[in-house]
Amino acid sequence: MSPIELRVTAAGWLSTFQDLGRADTERLGVPTGGAADQYSATVANLLVGNARGATLIESLGGEFAFVPDAAVLVAVTGAPARVTVADAPVDGWAPVVVPAGHELRVRDIRVGARIYVAVNGALVAETFLGSSAPDARMGFEQKVIRGAVLSVRSRFRTFPRYSFGHPLFRLRTPRLRLAEGPWDIDVVESRATNTVPGLRDLIAESTYTVTDRSNHVGLRLSGPVLHPDGDAEIVSHGVPIGALEIPHADELIVLGRYRSLTAGYPIVGFASRASLSLLGQAGPGRELRFRWVDREAAVRRHAQRERELLALERTAGAAFEARGFTPGPLPGSRTTKESER
Repeated sequence: MSPIELRVTAAGWLSTFQDLGRADTERLGVPTGGAADQYSATVANLLVGNARGATLIESLGGEFAFVPDAAVLVAVTGAPARVTVADAPVDGWAPVVVPAGHELRVRDIRVGARIYVAVNGALVAETFLGSSAPDARMGFEQKVIRGAVLSVRSRFRTFPRYSFGHPLFRLRTPRLRLAEGPWDIDVVESRATNTVPGLRDLIAESTYTVTDRSNHVGLRLSGPVLHPDGDAEIVSHGVPIGALEIPHADELIVLGRYRSLTAGYPIVGFASRASLSLLGQAGPGRELRFRWVDREAAVRRHAQRERELLALERTAGAAFEARGFTPGPLPGSRTTKESER
């Protein structure tokens, strides 16, 4: 089976190969990394019949576009955006056929920061410690640039009939809801939350703004903070994804998937797992508000998200089967190139 080629005609401000991150590497001192918005990345892959953690494209700002040399099945998720095939509008958060020689283009990204483009099959990409996720600090950048020709191995050879005027499927696709105003982020307490008098109430009552010094390591937020007693000793400790950290500067940091694994700054709370994808869409200028919830509520919200994804996985599989297409892994095909790093 010959690979399908995708010629990249626009690559936004920063486009990279991406997946859900590395497994079991933090014991080696290497952060898990992976898509900033894991929910949107997972939905994109499920909509085209891929495994949840399959390699896809994450694009930050600007426009992203490619032209395939054979028909491909594509889904675009993430921030609201205008999606077209050959200049005709198509739905985001839905499977779309892109015929050979026609351009898929994503532009006018609104509200959020990142879009995800999944293609049925397996994108050929280098891997580092079992993942295609970039890690620039390790010299593994995984950039997708304008003019690049990407390869994808896929069984898809288009459906018998399709029309740009009607969606292929009407799936009840769960979406990440991105509002125009400040975003509410659920947070749970840490052991240090109440060691700084008044901090819990201050965080709940304040609005914080994402600064342009933010990246995959963490969101740096301008807004009011209180510091612990300067004489208090803080022992270096592990740092989970979503930790709310107060450094020496007057700012609040929410640590992301590429954070350091240990730190000596106070951790005053943790963003809930269900809120992490929302944080992954927060670009400079975005206002955030923090809402304290108990651990049980945070677990329930995450479980609800998982139920939504499982339902989509089953529904999309049944829809593909009804159209005579059974996606799945390609036996014997080599789809990644293991990096020597």
